[in-house]
Amino acid sequence: MTDTRFDSAYHAPVLVAEVLDALKPKPGANILDGTLGGGGHSLALLEAGATVTGLDQDPEAIATARARLASFESAGTFRAFQSNFVDFDQIAELDGILFDGILLDLGVSSHQFDDETRGFSFREGAPLDMRMDLRRQTADGGRQRDGGGQTAAELLNDADEAELKTIFKDFGDEPKAGRLAREVIRRRGNRPFETSDDFVGAIRAVLGPRSGPGDFARLFQALRIAVNGELDALARALPAMRDRLAPAGVLAVIAYHSGEDRIAKHAFREWSLSCICPPKQIMCSCRAHSLGALITRKAVNAGAEETARNPRARSAHLRAWRKETQAPSSARKA
Repeated sequence: MTDTRFDSAYHAPVLVAEVLDALKPKPGANILDGTLGGGGHSLALLEAGATVTGLDQDPEAIATARARLASFESAGTFRAFQSNFVDFDQIAELDGILFDGILLDLGVSSHQFDDETRGFSFREGAPLDMRMDLRRQTADGGRQRDGGGQTAAELLNDADEAELKTIFKDFGDEPKAGRLAREVIRRRGNRPFETSDDFVGAIRAVLGPRSGPGDFARLFQALRIAVNGELDALARALPAMRDRLAPAGVLAVIAYHSGEDRIAKHAFREWSLSCICPPKQIMCSCRAHSLGALITRKAVNAGAEETARNPRARSAHLRAWRKETQAPSSARKA
């Protein structure tokens, strides 16, 4: 039976048992939860005896998790920082520390999705915002391609046709991405995009009256990924997190988008190879040894019971990788 005691009003964490099985936290293990959310995964890890550092760029998530985990924070086994996981190397308190496990649960929390003011959903009248971190703004209040400061409305109103097509095609797997990009540009010439209704109208104009929630969810997700620079952030963060694992430390990633899952899968597979030289190269000139080994040969998915209780778990894919056992010489253990 699926354990629901780690759920909260803020968020219902997915694959909790599977995460514990991958990380296998021993008493005193030092774990980095890079996507704290409502603190559900962190609570499970803390109850298993681990010491947890939580990160989240959403101040509401930090406040909620700290209130929920106050007893562990008082005991010195939990602490939290407001930060995007891609910036964890910039947190002075974490400088040089190695972790026995690192967890990334990507995507949007239940609370963020349900809060209409955040603009993550296609509910009628919701603002087109979608920023994970509302603190981040560009110096002139304008757009920024790395996910800092721009809203979804600004992206739709300012991006050129080529950029919009790329977002809809690469992040939304949309076959009619070019037509949708042109429709957005045509519509914004008459009136700027402001609410979810504006973007839903553009989608329906291109995909037809039979388009529905599945199409809206897919293309709104594409906008969110672009606004927050999520795929680029993940690609940059994974190697840095690998290097901050202790010997035999585990990096686990829960992805909800094919692009996220592909980045994690390819990174973990490459790190597990003993040679990454081109196939026709006669002599090896690369690192000549693997950096670690796959824990999950295939992505681990939620079971029927969990998806029935939490439909958002349907698209969750967990992958995990274990670092080699030889300790680096340049970092210290917390």
